[in-house]
Amino acid sequence: MKNNRKVRINRLFNGGRCLDVAIDHGVCNEPSFLSGLEDMEGVIRALVGAAPDAIQMNYGQADLLQELPGKDKPALVMRIDMGNPYNRTRHRDMWAVLQNEAEPLIGALQMDAACVVVNLFMLPDEPDLFRQCVQNIARVRADCEKYGMPLMIEPLVMQPVTEHGGYMVDGDAEKIVTLTRLAREMGADIIKADPTTHAEDFHRVVETARCPVLVRGGGKEDLRAVFDKSAALMKQGAMGMVYGRNIYQHSNPNAVVRGLMAIVHENASGEDAFALYRQG
Repeated sequence: MKNNRKVRINRLFNGGRCLDVAIDHGVCNEPSFLSGLEDMEGVIRALVGAAPDAIQMNYGQADLLQELPGKDKPALVMRIDMGNPYNRTRHRDMWAVLQNEAEPLIGALQMDAACVVVNLFMLPDEPDLFRQCVQNIARVRADCEKYGMPLMIEPLVMQPVTEHGGYMVDGDAEKIVTLTRLAREMGADIIKADPTTHAEDFHRVVETARCPVLVRGGGKEDLRAVFDKSAALMKQGAMGMVYGRNIYQHSNPNAVVRGLMAIVHENASGEDAFALYRQG
């Protein structure tokens, strides 16, 4: 089935690079993530018009993309797990589960996804959550081999919940590199990694991964800063981005996608991408 996996990877990556717009945030059960995603049909229409390489969704919404006519729409990346680490308050029990434990890939196969994505959470003092993620990945990896489905693993190193009123990204390069190595050891075909605090350290993540690395966007930031950081990370060897709130929570998602696509596919600078965005 390895050839089948290559076919799907080719559908996801355009010329070896990919901008994946993530709108799978409803599965996080965190209300602050849903601003901008109230009208999912409208969001899909707008994103398909903006023409990124891929859109990341969950099974229950994927029909909005896959039932659209035409062959040129973005590829589907399907999230197949869920958990509660994104909530602003720390829960008594932290968990991460597959959305379909019996047949974790069935929805992705039915919806003709180009890739599936699963979390690998590393939270302070939460070893059981980490173990659950490892078990999820091991279960999914077996089916990915069986059905030729590319596996994107999302290693997430987070700070203590007390630091910022919610689990926030820890950009420590050493921690990200270590968790990325584990993701590769478990068989990742693609890794969706947080940016390191200093962009010039990100090449270490890329070298560790030995597979395409897409940069995770995280929370909404100043757009010019997003473009500058994205361009810097591409120079460090990233093969693209997986951005959500910095696109769908913006007043003009189409223009943001245009700028990011120029960075990903044309090696545009942050300044040039921002100029494209300002054209509206």
